[in-house]
Amino acid sequence: MEPSKARGHFHPISILIDDIARIFTDLGFDIEDGPELETEYYNFDALNVPKDHPSRDMQDTFWIKPRSGDTERHLLRTHTSPVQIRYMERKMKAGIEPPYAIVVPGKVFRNEATDATHEAQFFQVEGLLVGKDVTLGMLKGVLGKFFSELFGGETAVRFRTSFFPFVEPGVEVDMQCFKCLPTGKEKDAGCSICRGAGWIEIMGAGMVHPKVLEAVGVDPTKYQGFAFGGGLDRIAMLRWGIDDVRLLYNGDLRVVSQF
Repeated sequence: MEPSKARGHFHPISILIDDIARIFTDLGFDIEDGPELETEYYNFDALNVPKDHPSRDMQDTFWIKPRSGDTERHLLRTHTSPVQIRYMERKMKAGIEPPYAIVVPGKVFRNEATDATHEAQFFQVEGLLVGKDVTLGMLKGVLGKFFSELFGGETAVRFRTSFFPFVEPGVEVDMQCFKCLPTGKEKDAGCSICRGAGWIEIMGAGMVHPKVLEAVGVDPTKYQGFAFGGGLDRIAMLRWGIDDVRLLYNGDLRVVSQF
């Protein structure tokens, strides 16, 4: 590169993916990837999503028009969770039983209207750990370490009961506000990040449902696992104070040049 030429910049999502990969690699996780064009089996069936679940509807999912002779329906994946199925399935077919520990950053697609917080195409990060005596306490510890490394300081984590078909029990994950609740400070009613709540809803998680383990040939009476997943776009917006997700995708070099 000529000395007079300005250097390029990494996109904030690329920076975030690299940081997440570094943090979880240090924790012993492998980084995995998978196809964005998925089958109905891997995206829904193997993840214990009921046949009548709303997420399978045309208004929520980009289904691919079938070709003559197709025996399976295809779609643009709605989450990165199919990768955990493919990974465990591949390991079990090779005769490699748990422990497994993977993190999957990747692009996903939802058939929804675009606004300041929603895009039809966005990025998610998925995590999976399967082994013996895996607990929710271990999940909480891993996520606490992750958020502390990503946002700085000691970041507390709390769980709230929720429901997702592929985990049981399921939880919503909140992290302590990194802006107004660092060590020794009180929550700020005027905080632009948490709006004075002191906590930020950040992702969904839970213990891997036994039916999901059975689908890939893992014995749920012998092994347990936890899984978590959330939007990278939302994490990027929180980390860098971006107030409109569309700024990440409109190609404006003034945005990227700040990173």
